[in-house]
Amino acid sequence: MTRVGFVGLGTMGHAMAANLLMAGNSLTVWNRTPEKAVDLVCEVAADPVALGKKSDIVFVCVSDTPDVEEVVFGEKGVIHGLEDGALVVDHSTISPVATKRLAARAAESGVAWLDAPVSGGAEGAQNGTLAVMVGGPAEALDRARPYMGAYSKTITHIGEEPGSGQMAKAVNQVLVVLNELAASEALLLAQAAGLDLHSTVAAVEGGAAGSWMLSNRGPQMIARDWRPGFTIDLQLKDLRIVLDAADELGVPLPGVSLTFQLYRALQAQGLGSEGNHALVKALEQLAGIELGGERK
Repeated sequence: MTRVGFVGLGTMGHAMAANLLMAGNSLTVWNRTPEKAVDLVCEVAADPVALGKKSDIVFVCVSDTPDVEEVVFGEKGVIHGLEDGALVVDHSTISPVATKRLAARAAESGVAWLDAPVSGGAEGAQNGTLAVMVGGPAEALDRARPYMGAYSKTITHIGEEPGSGQMAKAVNQVLVVLNELAASEALLLAQAAGLDLHSTVAAVEGGAAGSWMLSNRGPQMIARDWRPGFTIDLQLKDLRIVLDAADELGVPLPGVSLTFQLYRALQAQGLGSEGNHALVKALEQLAGIELGGERK
């Protein structure tokens, strides 16, 4: 029986690990703050290297490139416990360039690497409907796919080249933030015109103007519910990755650049822990209009 490990029990990782357990897998987990694992009926490793010793496949879901490097290759990293032929599946969203380096470093230890960032937010992780975009060897994906299926609806192999999954996630994030910007501008226009916001969303979401962001985050924006499926802080981190990749490739992304600055303004106001749909707050400040309120 394949021994499965999971590192990183944040909002996304905890739900993914819980779904792995619900699917009947034997699981060992590790998180920087152990209390995050108290409601998971599984073994909790003392550190990442201990988890590696108990795992054939390790799934990682942490915040940023340095975090991945630390939990996998640090002094007590997973890599020091893994046996030759093991597999690391990185569900974090990190730099495509760094991913190539990390995959090569893992290969030196006889460990395969898949970069497999996810999309779908906290709801997708909880409901088992995440979209996974995967870079790396097809045979490694074949090994991981049955376990990924516990928390995902679609698993797409982007290519054999390490980092290709992360680059696809960069594409995903361009669409996420521009759809959120569009939803924010549209709802502000409806607010200024005195339209019923719920009726307006219902009228347009089924046509060409519809988007996941409008249907799922639009009602939250109207209700001024800023609980995060994905935080502003993390969104900014992802957009830095996008803009760095675009700069390296010589691709202008003016819409993303604007949205990045709007998010950064909100972060500077101490709103980084709010959901990324709070982008509308930056536009409210520019327009003097508040959803659900009156012109200031």
